[in-house]
Formats: sequence, C-alpha cells, structure tokens
Amino acid sequence: MNWDDSAYLVSKNRYSENSIIAEVFTENHGKISGIIFGGTSKKIKNYLQIGNKIYVNYNSKSVTRIGYFKIEILKALTPLYFDENQKLSCITSAMHLIKLLTAEAQSNKEIFKLIDKFFEILTSDNWIKRYIFWELELLKLLGYDLELKTMAEKEIVDNEVNYYVKSSTEKKSIPNFLIDENNIDVNLKNLLNGLKLVSDYLEKSILKPNNLNLPTSRTHFINLLK
Repeated sequence: MNWDDSAYLVSKNRYSENSIIAEVFTENHGKISGIIFGGTSKKIKNYLQIGNKIYVNYNSKSVTRIGYFKIEILKALTPLYFDENQKLSCITSAMHLIKLLTAEAQSNKEIFKLIDKFFEILTSDNWIKRYIFWELELLKLLGYDLELKTMAEKEIVDNEVNYYVKSSTEKKSIPNFLIDENNIDVNLKNLLNGLKLVSDYLEKSILKPNNLNLPTSRTHFINLLK
C-alpha cells in the first residue's frame, strides 16, 4: 500500500532513538499512524510540531502492520503561536480531540476541512468563542450533536433572558451565546461556562462510556484562560 496525501500532525511519540510514531489526519485517508525514520533528527524534528500541515508519503506492506511516513512541510502553523500560550495550548487540545475521537483509517474530508477552519479561527479577535462552536461542529460531524437549540428552555429573570436544560436530577444553565449566536455580550465567564458545558458532555456521554478520561491538554488550556 502506497499513497500520498496532505495531513495535519495530531500526535507523536518516540519509537526508537532515531524514530517516532506519528498520527496524522489526512485529507483522503482519515487518521493514520506510521513510523517516521529520523524523526528525532534536528532537521525533521523542527517540522514535527503538533498541528503543522505536512505532505506525507505512506508505505505499508500490509494493512495489519504499521507503515512508514516520508514527510515534507506544507505549512508551519504552530510556530506562529510560540509566543501565545493560550493559542498554543488550544492547538494541542484541539489536535488531541481529533486523535481521541476519530477512528483509524476512516476517511472524513469534512473533519479535514474543519481543521483548516480551526487555524483560520485562531487569527480572529473572538477566537475563543468561535473555537467553542468549532468543538460543537466537530462533535456533530462525529455523530454527537448536542442539539442545544432544540433542548434549551428559556426563562426571564430580572428582565434578563436565561437558557437552561433540565433533567430529573439537575438544571444546567446554558450560556446565551450558544443559543443566540448574534449575542455580542460575551465575557470570559460566559466563554469558560461554554467550555465547561462541552467538557461535561464529552466526559459524561463520550469518554466515560468508553473508559477514557478528559485530556489533560484540555484542562491545561482552560486553566490558561482563567
């Protein structure tokens, strides 16, 4: 099996003294793991920043055995944010979600396009708000749509509109901007509540049923925003 594709690097781990095992999300082949010989060398290592866009040649003798990557850099995206800790942490967290939630060797061009969109979001002024909607879109593409607008109930307290969802055991508030996307009155507290709502859903409905934990990279990202 041999093919070429554009990809984003979503994870890497040392395999031997000179090599690493990388996971990439490709445009046409989905998430693929492979060995990069010489991946620890200074020349190649500089390309291998989580989130960078690369061109990969993949070669494998069998579908049951791990293959090998040869890589070229297409866009060095992550180094643009080396001096911006919040955005750098967001990249790590977002790529970790892609790694954790996507299936191996399952093509999904919409997710590849969504990663393209992620790096566009980082250049905007309201990037945190847009990133939260990005996470919701990712979950929807993977079959985990929260359907907040359908589920939400509205109440007016002291002339202010509040949204919430109610179950038999709890009543959980929803930040207004997640229902009314034109709401421009969004402060950091609202944004953190939005991230917490997505985290709670991730943990309760997706991760725990599959014996997975909430990524520490996500917790670190949220803590940097506080």
